Amino acid sequence: MKNYCITGGAGFIGSHLAGFLLARGDRVTVVDNFCDFYPLSYKIHNVLRTLNRETSKIDTLEDLIEETRKTESYSLILADIRDEKSIESLFKREKIDAVIHLAAMAGVRPSLADPRLYEDVNIAGTLNILDVCRKEGIGKIVIASSSSVYGNTKEVPFREDMPVDNPISPYAATKKATELFASVYHNIYHMDIALLRYFTVYGPGQRPDLAIHKFTRALFEEKEIPFFGDGTMKRDYTYIDDIIQGTVLALEWVERNSKVCEVINLGESRTVSLQELVELLAQKTGKEPRLRREPQPPGDVDCTYADLNKARKLLGYAPGISIEEGLDRFVRWCRDFYHY
Repeated sequence: MKNYCITGGAGFIGSHLAGFLLARGDRVTVVDNFCDFYPLSYKIHNVLRTLNRETSKIDTLEDLIEETRKTESYSLILADIRDEKSIESLFKREKIDAVIHLAAMAGVRPSLADPRLYEDVNIAGTLNILDVCRKEGIGKIVIASSSSVYGNTKEVPFREDMPVDNPISPYAATKKATELFASVYHNIYHMDIALLRYFTVYGPGQRPDLAIHKFTRALFEEKEIPFFGDGTMKRDYTYIDDIIQGTVLALEWVERNSKVCEVINLGESRTVSLQELVELLAQKTGKEPRLRREPQPPGDVDCTYADLNKARKLLGYAPGISIEEGLDRFVRWCRDFYHY
């Protein structure tokens, strides 16, 4: 049984990853600071879903931590990745075989409002994780990057060898910096690292501020949908199960190789316009959309589109959930979660 540390493990992607690793017989140590970026209830739900527990009886962080103690192979550590002493103490106490570093301040638009916070968490926090791994001899690391680093690159689909020197949001800049620091630690300290550029991940438990989640709720509640630009903005939406498949494959690739550090796209490799997304969700919910048209916000890229040749070759990655099937699953979850 291996012990994997997942930073941000109570979040959307982290909680799904933790559940997968537990199900296959691994031990999981989750680090999360439960910040107030969105309501605590979502992360409580995430953790309980990970553990296959009843979600209606726990509503405080203290009760959640107590509940997790009933699972021997799962540890929930309340800590901030910027807190060197806490992370170092944890890594000394636990025998960690590899780290999957997902913790970050997320979101393009919020980063415009508070770029210093994003710099502090995403860059300084990642540097802290890398340095404690160096000190404690943990040489196998998977790190979440983002498709945002490509900015408004005109050539599509996006390949990992394309220049990414023109980010258009503080969030994207912090993710680029994360990749650069990881490369430094690989070159100097010989850490084996996979840097995963995720493309718009969605599915049950998705953050409530993201488009699919926000639009679905608005449709069910017959509220206006904030519709940015002319509807031609496109995204490569990737279902959570495919992202977990790719992340686990990347973890296994890092574990069986030495002297490696690679940036790898994980997406669906299909673009869906904003207009098409709204139409699909209207069809899945059976509701007529009411649009509140607004200008496209600064920092939002026009298109994301993943070239997956490298992921297929290195990892054997093969996404299998279409946007139609993925939205079916998400809408069903939304009905259950919000009791629509």
